[in-house]
Amino acid sequence: MYLSIIIPTYNEENNIQKLIQHLQKHCNNNSFEIIVVDAGSEDNTLSKASSLGAKTFISPVKGRAGQMNFGVQQAVGNVYYFVHADSLPVSTFFEDIQKALHSNFNCGSFRFKFDSNKSILKINSFFTRFNYLFFRGGDQTIFVTKALWEKAGTFKEEMLIMEDYDFLERIWKQGKFKLIPKATLVSARKYDENSWLKVQLANLKIVKMYRTGASQEEMIATYHNLLKYRANAF
Repeated sequence: MYLSIIIPTYNEENNIQKLIQHLQKHCNNNSFEIIVVDAGSEDNTLSKASSLGAKTFISPVKGRAGQMNFGVQQAVGNVYYFVHADSLPVSTFFEDIQKALHSNFNCGSFRFKFDSNKSILKINSFFTRFNYLFFRGGDQTIFVTKALWEKAGTFKEEMLIMEDYDFLERIWKQGKFKLIPKATLVSARKYDENSWLKVQLANLKIVKMYRTGASQEEMIATYHNLLKYRANAF
């Protein structure tokens, strides 16, 4: 296995150094690369990533889907691992993915837990232990073989929201999916300015809109109206 770790970023200078150093520490050989694909950050995200040895690029397409696709275009690995900049994979992620591949799985993800001691957030974490598509998401980190990527297709660049879920639906149906029973550490920053209930209701609303065929513009406008959150590249 040669693992291409692809990280889409936008104004992540506060997180990128910690993430890259964590990834480098826990890849026990040279069979990996770290690719940071930026959407035009106004901070020092790219310079920090580059100084740590990551391959850095500015995506010609804004939005996480376009960034991740562009990262794959630069990748030399036979397995792609998509990691959000505000998360930290488990220390054994490299070995865990390798073991999954050896057991004939060709895609998968991890559970998650928040970097917060708030008891109510443990509810979200609890449900990610169940191997159902509804409980999967991009923040848990996603791995997929190059062969399955070429079969299932890329992230849809016209999607600026729910792009992870759309991709997960396709690899879930066309691949052999492994839920690794260990938890990625995920930022709880969305909950800093929004109540737990408000975030859950917003997420459920967007999923319902997605399933009933709402446009990207409608979903993005609804999400921004329901929640206070950091600016994204779109």
